[in-house]
Amino acid sequence: MSGFKRRRLIQSALAAAVLGASGLSAAPARSGGTLRAGLGGAHRSDSWDSRTHSDFFMVAAAQGAVFDTLTEVAADGSLRGELATGWDASPDARVWTVTLREGVRFHNGKPFTAEDVIASLRLHLDPNAASGARPLVASIAAMDRLSDHRIRFTLAEGNADFPYLLADYHLLIYPAGQIAEAMARGIGTGLYRVEHFEPGVRFLGRRVAGHYKDGQAGWFDELHFTAMNDGAARVAALRGGQVDAINSVAPQRVARLRAEPSLRLQEIAGNRYYGFAMQTGVSPYDALHVRKAMKHAIDRQALLDEVLLGHGRLGADSPIGPANQYDAALAPVPYDPDRARYHLRQAGLTQLTLPLSVSEAAFDGAPAAAERFRSSAAAAGITLDVIHERPEGYWSEVWRNRPLCACAWSGRVTEDWMFSTAMQHGAPWNDTQWGMAQSPRFQTLLTEARSELDSARRRALYGEMQQILRDEGGLLVPVFANHLQAVSDRIATPATIGNLWSMDNARFAERWWRA
Repeated sequence: MSGFKRRRLIQSALAAAVLGASGLSAAPARSGGTLRAGLGGAHRSDSWDSRTHSDFFMVAAAQGAVFDTLTEVAADGSLRGELATGWDASPDARVWTVTLREGVRFHNGKPFTAEDVIASLRLHLDPNAASGARPLVASIAAMDRLSDHRIRFTLAEGNADFPYLLADYHLLIYPAGQIAEAMARGIGTGLYRVEHFEPGVRFLGRRVAGHYKDGQAGWFDELHFTAMNDGAARVAALRGGQVDAINSVAPQRVARLRAEPSLRLQEIAGNRYYGFAMQTGVSPYDALHVRKAMKHAIDRQALLDEVLLGHGRLGADSPIGPANQYDAALAPVPYDPDRARYHLRQAGLTQLTLPLSVSEAAFDGAPAAAERFRSSAAAAGITLDVIHERPEGYWSEVWRNRPLCACAWSGRVTEDWMFSTAMQHGAPWNDTQWGMAQSPRFQTLLTEARSELDSARRRALYGEMQQILRDEGGLLVPVFANHLQAVSDRIATPATIGNLWSMDNARFAERWWRA
């Protein structure tokens, strides 16, 4: 996202901002047909309950096809309305009045109103649901229905990024009073209605007639998403013509796909990172010097060269990347076994043995990355016992449940969105248990930065937060990984492809068309 687009959003906190569904793809020369996609990130536990969505298959099927959110991040990183058509902010960005789209119906015929928005957002406040979007909704102090198509949101503190947060893929809109049924059957307002859904196996969708995005998006008649968690199987299916598009191509398979004249590899830089999460509330990671030792014990350049084969860039243990407005561009912690040993001694240790949970489900090449980490850490007196977890259930059973494990995030467009989801004290997806005990300064800055409207001051605040994470945090971000995905020449794509999530912000089903 360019600084210009970000400044325009912040300015909307000072005056009325109305962003419609402009900027969508121009009508293609050909529409119709079926889009067949082979997608990783599928699980038998998948459902239409967006609070549980944590992997790619359901993000693409739910937000990318069957459901809508209030706002949408465009391919160029700008924000546009989806079920919302505009928003006005108070001067302190604390009170937001959102105008909703009229004439929209759910797939079962129910008209869309403000009640649906309020009921859907309240779902994420259930502490038993552990929704990744709970911190985003918890920041809303009050939701008041002004009319069927106007809502006033009053925030606990000002947030110039608030309209961006409403684009989170967890914040799908369900029909009020029918939410259980909608989660069971997949009843949304999206471009495609559910024809068949078998969790962890396949999703079939059919284009809705008379949709509000007609002429702007949704060019296929049908969608066939097939779960293919094995990367080699996805590539084989694409090369063999069984599918038209695949996500998550391993770097080792890039050359083979590029050699195929009928296929196109898409390589897109964004904020996706591969790394390892240390739970800072658990011994020995509650000791700062142990965390510092781990930071010096990982050879980042080796991971970039040997695991990503150069398809990415080095990270500095902060999830804020070069696609963010306020990326601090910090120098990574250098690989230095002697320095790592020094920090172990400061922690009262001469050596350390640690279990490291990993699975290919975490990210392509995660087992190889773990072995490379094990090798580099050994020179620092740290023995990593690599535990290969089964792929099925990795994100629900291993991630956030092991003191040290492989992790991957796509990042977020805004700094507050990323930090509130992954670094805020008590957030369900805070995989490093980073909180007030570890850095009260960081948590104070998080609140201060989100309500700061001056860009220069905001940059300084977010810069300090990133430095705290690099120097003290429990997240190891050795590399940012480019999105690698591929399509056949039967599929046409826009000139600009989104980099928030893979596959055009996971909205390829509505943005791409038959060639």
